[in-house]
Amino acid sequence: MRLAVTGTSGQLASSLIEVGANAGVEIIPIGRPQLDLAGSSEGIAAALAAAAPDIIVSAAAYTAVDRAETERDLAFAINATGAGAVAAAAAMLGVPVIHISTDYVFDGRKPTPYLETDPTGPLGVYGASKLAGEQAVAAATPNHAILRTAWVYSPFGNNFLRTMLRLAGERDELRVVADQYGNPTSALDLAAAILVVARNLVATPDDPGLRGIFHATGTGDASWAEFAAAIFHASAALGGPTAKVKPIPATAYPTPAARPANSRLDTTRLNTAHGARMPAWRQSSEQVVSRLLKAR
Repeated sequence: MRLAVTGTSGQLASSLIEVGANAGVEIIPIGRPQLDLAGSSEGIAAALAAAAPDIIVSAAAYTAVDRAETERDLAFAINATGAGAVAAAAAMLGVPVIHISTDYVFDGRKPTPYLETDPTGPLGVYGASKLAGEQAVAAATPNHAILRTAWVYSPFGNNFLRTMLRLAGERDELRVVADQYGNPTSALDLAAAILVVARNLVATPDDPGLRGIFHATGTGDASWAEFAAAIFHASAALGGPTAKVKPIPATAYPTPAARPANSRLDTTRLNTAHGARMPAWRQSSEQVVSRLLKAR
């Protein structure tokens, strides 16, 4: 299976390259300048056609949540128009597309984990642009799987886990938001789940039950403060940096973009339809912490 992924250095693209190599899947990362999601649809189509893929994973995105509040046009150009162009290219090539979306399409007011069928209501520009991207993908091709994920971390790039380890080496105590809840998700686990979904889509091109919107996150939930405490517990057990976590309300850490208080996603549909249940986040985060400490 030849899998083309948009982006070359992001957490998910890097994870797909690693996991794909171990699974015998040919991963073809495509990024700028060959593929520019803010560029022309013709250029996007040409770059993807040149890869001759069996399936496309639309992973690249504008992810600067706070900056999006002042860069609305760019966020929508990449996350909505660009995502739609990738899906249209997949349709032209006659291959499925897996599009990566986000928990930020919800407003966070629901008290229980979100289902795929729950009403959306993004709180900021980033979430709105990603929701528009979902709609553009669905409009471009029925042969799609949209995977909403959340709180992604990995050994690669910038993410919460790596930031906590770095700050623990600089401070004894860290103030971390304790009233926002979600599902910490290893990009490596997400990549493995994507490969399962990809194989299913390629093998059964006419099964509508394998298509549509799915939630794809690590198993279990936490607040940001609980996530930080788990990271430090794992690090301390390996002789790595640690810090005391001081729980604070989100109101004590104001940001330009509002975040949903409840980002928890129900993954039952993905588990049932694709058989792609991801591991517990505590187990996976311990593995990433161990890997990062060993690499020092």
